[in-house]
Amino acid sequence: MHTPREQFEQRVRLIGESRWAELIDQYADDAVVEMPFALPAPVRLEGRDQIAAHLARAERLPLRFTVRDVVLHETADPQLLVAEYGYRLTNTASGETADVDNIQTFRIRDGLITRSRDFHDHRAIGRLLGRS
Repeated sequence: MHTPREQFEQRVRLIGESRWAELIDQYADDAVVEMPFALPAPVRLEGRDQIAAHLARAERLPLRFTVRDVVLHETADPQLLVAEYGYRLTNTASGETADVDNIQTFRIRDGLITRSRDFHDHRAIGRLLGRS
């Protein structure tokens, strides 16, 4: 069973290696993922099936993610982890790059993510993909 910090470190490795499908193993069956700043509208994913479908879409994007500047905040609640970090994103089709900042909160129980709130800069990601 992983601690919240170990869970995040594994997550960073999988994302950096574009192993998106394996990320689903980090989530509880009844996990909830919220992305309140997603564009064009906020996203709420409920359960492993919805989360897996979202990760499959992310895997098909022409993006390479390099995680940088990680700061982890462990809280008085041992199940809650707050992560501040950035991505150096590369559009693998165009070669363009962008730096994107993120904050995520994770609630982890028995080594699995039960809830996350993801505050990514979706506008910057969209620009890199030519969507804005």
